[in-house]
Amino acid sequence: MTSSDPIFDLIDWLVSKGLEGAGQEELLDGFCNRLIDLGLPLMRFHAAQSTLHPLYGGTGYSWYRDSGGESERFANTDTPSEVWQRSPLYALLHEDMDDLRVRLVDQNEPSRFPLLNDLREIGATDYYATGVSFERSEQVRPAGEKKIGDGVLMSWTSDAPTGFDDSDLGKIHVALPHLGLALKSAKNQTMAKDLMRVYLGRDAGRRVLSGEIRRGSLQQIDAVIWNFDLEGFTTLSEDMPGHEIIDMLNDYLAVAVGVVHDNGGNILKFMGDGLMAMFDVGESDADARAALAAVAMLQSRMEELNARRLADGQRVANFTLALHSGEILYGNIGSETRLDFTVIGPAVNQAARIAGMHRSLGQRILVSDDVARAAQPCSQELISVGRYMLRGVNEPKELFTIYSPMQVSDETEIKNAT
Repeated sequence: MTSSDPIFDLIDWLVSKGLEGAGQEELLDGFCNRLIDLGLPLMRFHAAQSTLHPLYGGTGYSWYRDSGGESERFANTDTPSEVWQRSPLYALLHEDMDDLRVRLVDQNEPSRFPLLNDLREIGATDYYATGVSFERSEQVRPAGEKKIGDGVLMSWTSDAPTGFDDSDLGKIHVALPHLGLALKSAKNQTMAKDLMRVYLGRDAGRRVLSGEIRRGSLQQIDAVIWNFDLEGFTTLSEDMPGHEIIDMLNDYLAVAVGVVHDNGGNILKFMGDGLMAMFDVGESDADARAALAAVAMLQSRMEELNARRLADGQRVANFTLALHSGEILYGNIGSETRLDFTVIGPAVNQAARIAGMHRSLGQRILVSDDVARAAQPCSQELISVGRYMLRGVNEPKELFTIYSPMQVSDETEIKNAT
């Protein structure tokens, strides 16, 4: 094999795409098409890769010569699915083998792998699978642990009369390390985005990945602050098993997060049984109206959740919500070795003061006059509950609640149920 061999064009392309940060689909689609250009009788290609995501345990990519490629995600489960356990890649992962080749053209008996029987039905003659590990080869694993804990498993299927020849497999093996490195780069980039989005929030995660990582780097913005809290959760949880407490908390916080995201807001942080969110007002009042519109959606979805939990014989809770708007500082605070991307400023403090007045005013939803003005005209009916002096604030604030005809009956039903 010389430097003029066409396989080196494929290698150069893989290295270039890896440096560019190309995604998994672009890499694998280009890889398969270039194998075809090199003369490989490739009918199908498949790649399976683990991922680090709260919902998904792995990704799969299947490519067919006549229809191109398609990606899918596999849910995190405690027990592998039956389809996965009966697949050739599962055997490759858990049995003592570096690769697996099955010449389907030479087989008369059905394979122990249902996938291979299906492929033979559509004309497949040869199947080859191997993997690339992203871990150090000398790393010692406990007995029985997966051989490729972090890496990618791949298979190539041919429909040529005699399948793959030695030169075909040679091309695959020459390109394989370079493909693995490019896929590792793509995986790390995707994983970083997923984890930043999950743990910091959509906007904060994007900002951190774009380079806003210096302590003290702050941006002043106008925003509506949401302070959401579960009402009476501490009392409810005192006589509940730990797993039920966590399940209940996740149920309610999932609803609140979904509402904020569906209305263009961003979650700033979770605080015990509550959360803080913001709607960036900027130069438009549309987000102030979105913050108020989200309240009605929150009420509706919380009613639906409580109805489902009651039907399942589970404990239910209600919520309190305080809305305030103003200028906030949004960015990095902390030490040189431990930073938090958060918000600070008088508006944040005032939102917390307003949240502390739910019990004394007997209202679950409190909206400051700043939000009420910024959101006009709005579709919600705001009812004044009076003007009050907030601790640390020089001027009195008028507070409003949102009129909801169902509010009284809903609260009565929940109190009776708990």
